[in-house]
Amino acid sequence: MSWTPDETTLSMFRHLAIQNAIEYEGKAAPGSVIGRLMATRSDLRPHGKVISPLIAKAVAEANALAASDGLESLQNILQMEAPHLLEKREKKERREGLPELKNATKGKVVLRFAPNPNGPMSFGHARGMVINGSYAKEWDGEIILRFDDTDAVVKPPLPSAYEQIEREAEWLLGFKPHRIVIASERIPQYYQHAEDMLQRGFGYVCQCSGEVFREFRVSKTECPCRNNSERLNIELWNNMLDGTFKPGDAVVRVKTAMDLKNPALRDWPALRMQDTVQHPHPRPGIGSKYRVWPLLDFQSAVEDHLQGVTHIIRGKDLMDSTRKQTLLYQHFGWSYPETIYWGRVKVHEWGGFSTSQMRRDIESGEFSGWDDPRLPTLSALKKRGITASALRNFWIELGVTQKDISVPISSLFAHNIKCIDDDAPRLAFIREPCKVQLVGEHDGTVDVDVHPNHPTRGVRTFTMDQGPLWIEREDFEKQSIRLKGFADVSTTGEILTIDSFPRSDRRPIVHWAPDVNTKDATLIVAEDGEIHRIQGRMESHEYPVGTMVQLERIGYGRVLDDSTVVFTHA
Repeated sequence: MSWTPDETTLSMFRHLAIQNAIEYEGKAAPGSVIGRLMATRSDLRPHGKVISPLIAKAVAEANALAASDGLESLQNILQMEAPHLLEKREKKERREGLPELKNATKGKVVLRFAPNPNGPMSFGHARGMVINGSYAKEWDGEIILRFDDTDAVVKPPLPSAYEQIEREAEWLLGFKPHRIVIASERIPQYYQHAEDMLQRGFGYVCQCSGEVFREFRVSKTECPCRNNSERLNIELWNNMLDGTFKPGDAVVRVKTAMDLKNPALRDWPALRMQDTVQHPHPRPGIGSKYRVWPLLDFQSAVEDHLQGVTHIIRGKDLMDSTRKQTLLYQHFGWSYPETIYWGRVKVHEWGGFSTSQMRRDIESGEFSGWDDPRLPTLSALKKRGITASALRNFWIELGVTQKDISVPISSLFAHNIKCIDDDAPRLAFIREPCKVQLVGEHDGTVDVDVHPNHPTRGVRTFTMDQGPLWIEREDFEKQSIRLKGFADVSTTGEILTIDSFPRSDRRPIVHWAPDVNTKDATLIVAEDGEIHRIQGRMESHEYPVGTMVQLERIGYGRVLDDSTVVFTHA
């Protein structure tokens, strides 16, 4: 049984919409209201599909009232009905967009987004690309797209992901990244810095096993390798490079201190050996060329310095990486970039997805590909009809905060509606179609708006004198209905009898289409981890592939071909 909000809950929706309209000077956003609602009322999260259109309606009414009567009228309503929401407004001034970027100079800001190309970009990756790219644009700076692809064993790169991520980055940002850096093609740079570290005495080659070194770390004691001479370290380093040592025989460590409070910082590993014979790197010209590979904290730290990165924005789970890299920068005498952290964002409906697991599931046939509409990848979201603008607006609205956030996917959909609704032509798709015959005098054609808000976009002309009509089964079982844009009719079995052309009462309005103006069609819906292929009759059209349409009484969809639409959202 579907959930229905009571009057108290509906009033709360209205009050939150009014509060948001006051804060945004008559331009309330459904996504912002939904985000605030779900943050405080976790019990409502399972009902996002019902709540989203109600919030959108409340926001539209609040914005309309602000336009007609001014913000003071909205403040008066809250003063009378929900004064606590005004108090919240007075205590905290609104800050638009992203927070100020600290220690930034116009034209000098350099940021980076550094995915592992073991698969294309996901919804979560979009956050890093959007936030860093937005700051780069605001400060007339640069955004670097850097592929951190130095692990060919645990997370082997996917060859096709490099170009796909570049395309996705440009689509998402609206411009090309200013620089492309591929870590696996810069191994000599990391070797140079490793040798410098060994020669200057703040790095060493450690031959202890992982288990043995773990005991030293726990006991806060130094391993014997730490006292190697610089000459011995270089000799052992060469043994790593020439294959004398095998994977697991030795690692290069950064000297910190073995009594540091945080165990993760104690002489942390910087480079190790990989079995690239069994696990060659997939990039041309690399393959099994290198035996020694930098670990991410070392590689990233060196590359940030070489590329002149001024600001790093990343998850708070990487705070230990910052601490490790800061110690390395101190050894080299470098200045560490300004660093900002964000917390985790969880979308209720998606649960947990990892790129590695998605890749395994695709390779096993569980999903059709990276653009399978059940997946939270950018290619899947794009295929479904989620726009780059909606993704940018979603992430910018959430901002940069270390607080962990849980949001419904309807918040993203609300942003998408604002981006697509004004352009999406209306189209009829009849689910569980029932063929009916119309009885009564009527014109030979009926003109229906392409878009109700834009008369200049023309009409869709239905031919009425060449056979039956199609309506949905649930409408077929009603005694009286109104054929949208045409006539009130009474239903008797398969016969529709015209009662009136003007709307005469409150009978339900239904979508419909003449048989001659339709064709067999499929609506693809991804829901609850399943793909549903709904067969029906769709109004004939000539919209090109990729066109966003609003299917009457169903929701938005993206045209895949002249007889197939993938459902986007309601």
